[in-house]
Amino acid sequence: MKLNKHILLCSVLLPALMWQSTEADALESQIGVRIDTAEILIGEQTTLFLTITTDKGKTVYWPVPADTLMTGVEVLSMSTPDTVDIGNNRIEIRQNILITSFDSALYLLPPFMVIDNGDTTCSEQVALKVWTLPVNTDAPNEFFDIKGIWRPPFVWADYYPVILGVFLAIILAITIIYIVKRLKNRKSLIPLRKREPPLPPHEEAVKRLDVIKRQKLWQQGKNKEYHTQITDTLRHYIFRRYGIYAMEMTTNEIMDAIRHTCETRSAHDTLRQILSLADFVKFAKLHPLPDENDLSLKNAYLFVSQTRQVEFVEPPVELPAQQAGNGETNTSNSGGGETL
Repeated sequence: MKLNKHILLCSVLLPALMWQSTEADALESQIGVRIDTAEILIGEQTTLFLTITTDKGKTVYWPVPADTLMTGVEVLSMSTPDTVDIGNNRIEIRQNILITSFDSALYLLPPFMVIDNGDTTCSEQVALKVWTLPVNTDAPNEFFDIKGIWRPPFVWADYYPVILGVFLAIILAITIIYIVKRLKNRKSLIPLRKREPPLPPHEEAVKRLDVIKRQKLWQQGKNKEYHTQITDTLRHYIFRRYGIYAMEMTTNEIMDAIRHTCETRSAHDTLRQILSLADFVKFAKLHPLPDENDLSLKNAYLFVSQTRQVEFVEPPVELPAQQAGNGETNTSNSGGGETL
């Protein structure tokens, strides 16, 4: 019987104790406010620091006016709420409110509220003193701005459109002047580089031989390069002079082709000496004597000189003075024509 009484007493007291413990663990939400500067001049700004402390996972709401806290105090901006974990299953929500005033007075700002599941908790009130600028009563017509005029900093990006427009206008003007000038002179809009006429075969060959002479290859032990350049120069000259594809021919084939084209015996012997010595140097790795190297270059000049194409220019026909005078008279009488 006594045991049943104890069981009944525990069943009644245990829920009550658990309910009291739960109520003790769930703390109320709190809200605090702090002002950065309690005294400002008209038009200056100061910041209100809101702090809401509540349990984790709890939904709370704190109304903040979007534009005006009270008559004479305006809200300029509000920061995004920032949540910080302070331990013991509690968090702290922080938000900053930037305010200003344009009326001088002592303002007692209204308290801020936090609503927690229907329960409302208010913060303390803070005061804001707004001072006006001192007025010179002796000169009532003098007025001063709240703040001096600030000159904005120079930024190149602000002038990019103007710079780009001027640049494009200059390019357009130059283009128009260029086109008008080219059309006026009856020239093509795109200037074409005039192709220089090629040198005659013998002049080109002599020019290449001069380069080989200045390089002094055989004096540096480069016999193969020396004789190869000489023979390549002559093969190219033969191709341009006679139309013989000598670059792909052997020495014997070149000599046979030259024999049917050029009847100068000395030119045959000169060319044979150059090509034969070059073959020994390139294929038999012969090291010619200095005189032989000089002789090949001299014979190359000689071959080009002996086989060069001679251009015949007809000399002008000189007429007797009397006949020339008659011709001029006849020409002037007939109104034009050639003078013989």
